[in-house]
Amino acid sequence: MGELDMSDRRDTDQDLAALKQVKAAARQAAFVRRKGAFERQRPGVAGHLAEVLAGYRGVPLAGYMAIRTEIDPLAVMAEAAAHGPVGVPVIQGAGLPLEFSRWHPEGALRDGPFGARVPEVDEYFDPEILIVPLVSFDRSGNRLGYGGGFYDRTLQRLRARRATLAIGFAFDAQEADHLPLEATDQPLDMIVTESRIMDFKR
Repeated sequence: MGELDMSDRRDTDQDLAALKQVKAAARQAAFVRRKGAFERQRPGVAGHLAEVLAGYRGVPLAGYMAIRTEIDPLAVMAEAAAHGPVGVPVIQGAGLPLEFSRWHPEGALRDGPFGARVPEVDEYFDPEILIVPLVSFDRSGNRLGYGGGFYDRTLQRLRARRATLAIGFAFDAQEADHLPLEATDQPLDMIVTESRIMDFKR
């Protein structure tokens, strides 16, 4: 490898390191905003999400089991489960896409990685709609996640197979003016908050 190639690699490594630092700072600021919104929330925060999903009755759907200060989609998931399959994400390992195991409102659960509960018995399927948790979002439909890249890899895989609708679910307070992005970051088709529905379907 020539001296120029080594220099290019150093520049790239430095750029990636700087981007990671910027993302880490953006996450920390968003966590503070999300915590405040979580503590102030009133009943009915998932009302607009229910409104959106009412137009997709019976379509295979994946939600998530909220942890820490995430906004909770559980009531909407339970409603959707009366009409069609609903799943929750199950982490398969570092660097791998998520799989989605069928969830039932009264089904038995076990502890999964990072504190999220998952079904006791896995019944995997591919959802066509994903309710996506996030740390922060912007008004262009971009999402800042937790840094593991799980949803980016998962959306890339699912979108290569069929049309897949990704709905970010968040508190208004999680919005940012600008997000540090990478080429691998998958955009959202919609963002739903306690007060708004933002549609970015491309």
